[in-house]
Amino acid sequence: MVVTSSSPSIAEWLGPEADDLLGYTAKIPKSQLHLPGADWVDRIFTQTDRNPQVLRSLQQLYSTGRLANTGYLSILPVDQGIEHSGAASFAPNLIYFDPQNIIELAIAGSCNAVATTLGVLGMTSRKYAHKIPFIVKLNHNELLTYPNQFDQLMFASVEQAWNLGAVAVGATIYFGSPGAAKQIQDVSKAFARAHELGLATILWCYLRSSVFKQDQDYHLSADLTGQANHLGVTIEADIIKQKLPLNNGGYKAVTQATGEKYGKTHDLVYSELTTEHPIDLTRYQVLNCYAGRAGLINSGGASGENDFAEAVRTAVINKRAGGCGLISGRKTFQRDFKEGIKLFHLIQDVYLDNDITIA
Repeated sequence: MVVTSSSPSIAEWLGPEADDLLGYTAKIPKSQLHLPGADWVDRIFTQTDRNPQVLRSLQQLYSTGRLANTGYLSILPVDQGIEHSGAASFAPNLIYFDPQNIIELAIAGSCNAVATTLGVLGMTSRKYAHKIPFIVKLNHNELLTYPNQFDQLMFASVEQAWNLGAVAVGATIYFGSPGAAKQIQDVSKAFARAHELGLATILWCYLRSSVFKQDQDYHLSADLTGQANHLGVTIEADIIKQKLPLNNGGYKAVTQATGEKYGKTHDLVYSELTTEHPIDLTRYQVLNCYAGRAGLINSGGASGENDFAEAVRTAVINKRAGGCGLISGRKTFQRDFKEGIKLFHLIQDVYLDNDITIA
C-alpha cells in the first residue's frame, strides 16, 4: 500500500516558481560565503572580540527549538503592538493582548527564541526565561505623536534586558531617515554594552526615506538594503534582520529622480554581482553581512491570504541565498493559535530539508 501525505510539498507550495527557485545557481558562488552549520558559533564567533558570555548566549539561541544545532533560526517577533499599535496588531486575534500567549506561541511553534518588548518579557520573565531564549527589543517607533513620525526611541536599557534573563537584545535603525545618525550612535552604544554583559545583538536594518519611493519602492532594493546591512555589522550586530529584496538599483533611481549625486555604488554590483533573480538579490544582502559571518534573517511581512505559500517562498530564498533563517510575526500571531504553530513548523521544514541546498 502506498501512503501519501495530505500536506503539500515544498515544491507544491512554491507553485509555478518551484523549478526556478529550487534549481537556480546563484551569480555569486557560495564558496565566497560563510554558510550556516551545526558548528556556527565555534567556526564564526570564537575568533571575534565577543566574550565567553556572548558565545554562551549565541549558542543557547542556536541550540533551541526545532532548528537546534543546524545553524538556522526561527524566531517569533512581536514588537508590533508598539510599532503598529496594539489595535492594528492584536484585534485580529485578541489572545495576544495577553503577553503569556506570545511566549506560549513561540514555545509551541518550536522557535529558537521570542523577540518582543520589555513589557511583555518583564511580565512573563520568571515563568519563561529558562524555557525559551528571550530577545528584548530595545527601541521602537510610536504612532501617537501627531503628525506621525518615523523615528526609533529607546524604550528599554540593556541592563533591564540582562536582569530579566534575556540572551540577546534587538534594535531598529531607520537608515536614510532624518534620525538615522542618532539611532546609529544610540544602538552602537547599546550593542557595546550588551556584549559587555554577555548578550548577543540583533539589528533590524530598515530603510526609511520618501526619496526611496520612485517608480518602484526602493526601500526593498538590494543595493540599498545591502548597504544598510553593511552599516549594521559595522556596529557589531551578530545577526541582521532585513526585508526580502524585491528590486535593485536604488542608488541610480534616487540620483535620477533628484538630479543630484546620491551615495556611492559600483557598476559591477548590477552587471556581475546581482541579477533580477530573488536569490541573487538576497545573496547580495548576505554578502554585505561580512560575507555571511553575521547571519541574515529575513522578515515574513504582513499577514494576508497566501501566508503559507509566501512564508515557504521567503524561507527557500533565504536558505538558498545563504541566510540563516526567518523571523515571522504577523503571519503567525494574527491567526488561530494552532494555525500559527503550523506555519512555524512549515517554515522550519524548509531549513530541515536537506534537498533544499545553498544555490
